[in-house]
Amino acid sequence: MTAADNTKQTTQQPSTAPEAPVLFNTEATDCGHLIGIMTLNTPKSLNALSVEMCQLLSHQLEQWQSDEQVVAILLKGAGDKAFCAGGDIRKLYDSMSETAPLPNPYATEFFSHEYRLYRQMHFYTKPLILWGDGIIMGGGMGLMSGCSHRLVTERTRFAMPEVTIGLFPDASGSWFLQRIPAKMGLFLGLTGAQCNGNDALLANLAEYAVASSDYDAIIQRLIQSNWQAAVDTNQADTAYSITSHALASQPRADLPDSKLALYWQPIQKLMTSGGLADIDAMMRDDDALTQLDADFAQDSWTQRAVATYRHGCPVTVALTYALFHKVADLSIEQVLYLETNVAVHCAANPDFREGVRALLMDKDKNPQWSRSLVDCLSVEGRKYIEQHFDNPYSEGEHPLSDWLGAESLAVQYVR
Repeated sequence: MTAADNTKQTTQQPSTAPEAPVLFNTEATDCGHLIGIMTLNTPKSLNALSVEMCQLLSHQLEQWQSDEQVVAILLKGAGDKAFCAGGDIRKLYDSMSETAPLPNPYATEFFSHEYRLYRQMHFYTKPLILWGDGIIMGGGMGLMSGCSHRLVTERTRFAMPEVTIGLFPDASGSWFLQRIPAKMGLFLGLTGAQCNGNDALLANLAEYAVASSDYDAIIQRLIQSNWQAAVDTNQADTAYSITSHALASQPRADLPDSKLALYWQPIQKLMTSGGLADIDAMMRDDDALTQLDADFAQDSWTQRAVATYRHGCPVTVALTYALFHKVADLSIEQVLYLETNVAVHCAANPDFREGVRALLMDKDKNPQWSRSLVDCLSVEGRKYIEQHFDNPYSEGEHPLSDWLGAESLAVQYVR
């Protein structure tokens, strides 16, 4: 079989029906190799992740990992509104009844498949390129953080808005929010603040700024790159270098100004003003915010973030703050293991169900949270928050238990 024949066969093989939730195809490079393309294909739900989508993505990544013809993979979303606006939680909501067991079987299935995909991406040995155009939230942020090369555009809008639905910044959020400088990740987790492409560059969540009209040009630069050196050496860093060179050769686009760059100092002061009670007191006091920084307090971006915080779930606020400090020295595998515990507990407790009801089901936007932040900071409340971190599974039943032993990918990666 000739190289041309092999390319044609491989290009056709992964293609899927247009109505499939994820589409797979390949682009042949000029030097006879392949760029894999994965397209989240549920634009009506803003490409929200489902269990099936996670399974499909994971399976295709596994296949392309062992295919020597495939030298890099690009991940994008269908439509022009969103890359991925989070997880498809309607079925999860239906499973969250007062009589559902702990751990909830569907919650276990939902979160474990999602988190296994993120882990697979973090340790993937071929370049994963994110076309981060449009809305990126929640589960989409998890996909974003797992990619090695991330492009953002003038339309990029990202956030971790779980405070509005009574969950917590999951999808590896506990891990990547830690890595944003000047405690700005904690601010984003507490407030669900919406950010742009330049913010993503500053926050270590993206590397390249391009125009939303540049997609075809990006593909052509990848197609025209000489991938033979990466195949000959079988070295991931060579493929990463080739990918970086191709993406960097695209002219940088002008993106909206970064609010994080403008306000990192007041944000840092706010997030280090004391404990959570001190931060909360300042977040709820307009005069205190003005004294901190008048421009920051009067900016509509800040006011929207503060309003979201004030209307958000106090249990989420307490969990976000606790997780941020608890995971500082943990690996991505340890973080996802811990996030599984917290997520499954959230699925059994009332606030997540109530938040989804108010925002997505009844859409009255008037959630009745189970506790105030004062309640969460009481002796009983602290015990309640800490219970979220407990392993809810019987011995040997945790879906990610194999990640913490001597055979974990983290251990293998540093050997």
